[in-house]
Amino acid sequence: MSATVQATAKTTAETAVQFSIDRRRFVGDLLAQTPDALVVTGLGSPSYDVFATTPRPTNFYLWGAMGAAIPLGLGLALAQPEKSVLVITGDGESLMGVGALGSVAVRQPANLTIVVLDNGHFGETGMQPSHASLGADLTAVARGFGIADAFRVTEQDGHTEIAQRVLARTGTTYAQVLISTGEPPRALPPRDGVANKNAFRAELGLPTF
Repeated sequence: MSATVQATAKTTAETAVQFSIDRRRFVGDLLAQTPDALVVTGLGSPSYDVFATTPRPTNFYLWGAMGAAIPLGLGLALAQPEKSVLVITGDGESLMGVGALGSVAVRQPANLTIVVLDNGHFGETGMQPSHASLGADLTAVARGFGIADAFRVTEQDGHTEIAQRVLARTGTTYAQVLISTGEPPRALPPRDGVANKNAFRAELGLPTF
């Protein structure tokens, strides 16, 4: 492939994806429609958005565990099959642990919904372009692993479609939400991991320690 064709292909891939959704408003609207869901947040901005809009003890915030949100959500969904489990993470965090989608596809918990807030950049390390803005199709990756209900959200009101799946608990869902690169004020959840864990377990009626 010539350099000109390569450059054209890259430009086409970058412009084909429009990152425009207000992420914090989207997260708040989604959580308002899913008040009983158990929520696992990826590190950084997803945790800030969830805490800023809907702080509640059934949120499990990850601090510094990059790549762990989806596997943690999978384990939680398998352990709590009668509860809706909602993972809210970012594109960079999801890419770090992308192999976890294979395990999700093998087990296919009906109560698990994965939401990837994708702005096409690594927001926690300086806003370098991520794979998602350089041609990688995260929705196609999820489908390739075997998650059939994988789709891209490009409209601000797309949270309703996701919420319906969260509430229905009829199959594993993966939603890639194309958010803007805007940076709302950071709202930091508590950093005490033990306290967060115990609050979460207490809400589930489990012993704390």
